[in-house]
Amino acid sequence: QLQASGGGLVQSGGSLRLSCVASGPTFSNHALAWFRQTSGKDREFVAAISWNGAILYEDSVKGRSTIFRNNPKNTLYLEMNSLKPEDTATYYCAARLTSSSIYNSNAYTSAGLYDYWGQGTQVTVSS
Repeated sequence: QLQASGGGLVQSGGSLRLSCVASGPTFSNHALAWFRQTSGKDREFVAAISWNGAILYEDSVKGRSTIFRNNPKNTLYLEMNSLKPEDTATYYCAARLTSSSIYNSNAYTSAGLYDYWGQGTQVTVSS
């Protein structure tokens, strides 16, 4: 029900915009998030946006990334700038139904709490 796209190969310092389209039921009342994963490591939180637009970023992407959603289009985005080789990973979008405050960060940063996942899109940043 979630389809991620927009990944690719980019040079260090470049930019990408990832998209995640939800099909089927509307996700306008869901929290949406991006996670990333590299081989042999756990899925890592990147950014989340609550149903009412509150936003949370992982420290390493803060200031370089923007998460936003377009509810009429049922689409989630992640715009990433000043990309670094360490941003190289497979990026996954996810959704869960929660009304938790964004200040309860565990409700948004824990991959195990999400019910819906996209298939992943590869981002590779060359040095």
